Formats: sequence, C-alpha cells, structure tokens
Amino acid sequence: MRNAFISGLVTLAETNNDIFLLTGDLGFGVLDEFIEKFPNRYINTGIAEQNMASVAAGLAMNGKIVFIYSIANFPTMRCLEQIRNDIAYHNANVKIVTVGGGFAYGPAGITHHGTEDLAIMRVIPNMNIFIPCDPISAKQAAKDACNIKGPCYVRLERGGEPIVFALDKEFHLGSLNRLKKGSKFAIISVGSVINEVLEASCQLKHDFNLDVSVYSIYTLKPINAEQVLDIASKHDYIITVEEHNIIGGLGSVVCEIVAGSDVSVKVIRLGLKDEFSSVVGSQQYLRKVYGLSSEAIESKVEDLL
Repeated sequence: MRNAFISGLVTLAETNNDIFLLTGDLGFGVLDEFIEKFPNRYINTGIAEQNMASVAAGLAMNGKIVFIYSIANFPTMRCLEQIRNDIAYHNANVKIVTVGGGFAYGPAGITHHGTEDLAIMRVIPNMNIFIPCDPISAKQAAKDACNIKGPCYVRLERGGEPIVFALDKEFHLGSLNRLKKGSKFAIISVGSVINEVLEASCQLKHDFNLDVSVYSIYTLKPINAEQVLDIASKHDYIITVEEHNIIGGLGSVVCEIVAGSDVSVKVIRLGLKDEFSSVVGSQQYLRKVYGLSSEAIESKVEDLL
C-alpha cells in the first residue's frame, strides 16, 4: 500500500513542481524514487515530527503542496498541537501521511499501534481523512489528497496488502464502495481488515447460506450520510469493523449518522473496546486477539442470527 501511494505521488510530482515531501527520518527504500527525482523538494527533518508539521505549514502558506510521512502515531499524536494550530486552523495545504495504521507494526508494540488516530484526526475542523484498503485505492488517495486544497490525513498500512479493487475502479470522496450485496446484515469496514470481512462473508455463505452486504469506506471524512442511511434502511444490522478503538472511529461515525435519523437499525461495533492494544504480535495475530479475524466476524453474525 505504501509503495503504491509513493508511486502515485512521484507521478504527480513529475508534472507539479509545488509538491514537497517531508519525512521524520524514515521511509528509506520506500521514498528513494521521490528523493532521487526531486532532491530539492524533499526534506528529512529528523526525528522531530512537531518541527516537521510546522515546516510543512510554512511551505504550504507559501503555495506548496506538502506531504509529511512517518510511522503511525508519530506525525499525528506527537505533533497534534502543530496540526491543529499551524495546519488545520489555517486550512494549510498539508497532507499527513502515516504508515502502519492499526496493527500493521504489531511486533513493535503499543507505541507503534495506530488505534486512536482516526478519532483524533476526525474531530479537527478542515481535516479530510483517507483510509485506503489496498494498493489501488492507496494510489488514488495520493491523487485525490493532492487535489484537495487543505489538510488531509492519509492512513496507510505497512505493505503487502491484497488487491481488492479493479485497476479502473473509480473512487469518490465520501462514498462507500460495495463489494458484496446481501440482506439483513451490512458489514462496513476501513483499511485492509476488509479482507477479513470478505473471508467471513464467504464462510457465512458456505455455513449458513447467508449473503451479507460488504462495504469498504475510502474516506471517513467526508462521508456520504445519505448512503449510510440508505444502507441502514435496507438491513436489520450494520456491523462496523476497524483496527481502531470503537470510540471516535468508523463505528462512531455510523452511530452518529443513524442517531440523527428516523431509520431503525442495530449497529454493532467491532474494534478495540476502549483499551490499549498492549499485546505484541503480528497483525494477523492481533486481529485474532481483539476480535477482528474472519472467524470472530462470522461468530458475531452467527450470534445475531
């Protein structure tokens, strides 16, 4: 996913001299192509993410389109004040790109688990939030974030994620992309955990002859509330699945939309239940620990049948 995003950014930078890339002393190998082609538009700020955010804001206020890049929590939580006051308050054209969303850096422990970022970024005014689920959507996110005049948060994972969408897939800001059509249950997800959802949907068809609707969200903010309500009106249950705390992320977004309507639907949120991901292990292992594996998703649907 991260390689596809940077590849897309390099393509954009070839025809737009205003694109700059800043990193917090990482990404070597992944960022090499950009560094080699545009050395005068690349800055390694060192392990100083707060400074990186402020430098990015300054460049943006001088007409540049600035992408900052670091791991999971570092360019978000570590420099939240700079994001709020220097970037978002001025609607500066800065794109905050994190790699390692959710449990992607599972063996590195809680300091590298991005499980509160969506809630934090979503509450900041002017912020747009992209959550690609595969290399195709990641590459498109680079283009769409670049075209938005204002701050964006792009949540990438580490790499090696399976391709979900066709090469010619069209993505629209706010839209939910339907991958499977069913009834009674609609499962909505963000990020590559969609693969667990898809596997669970196959097992539900095999074990119970049950077709469930499956949706992947491309942008959490903006989000098409009318589409969410349309999905809610056609199903008895909506299950949200996210590698994130259930507070403030995808589940909260769906609940907020439904609560403000006359639509009657039961919303079930799967994610971290107001806890730290204190266990260490691979992304796949942590999904099992915290109830986000395909088996856990199928079991939740089975319980509701």
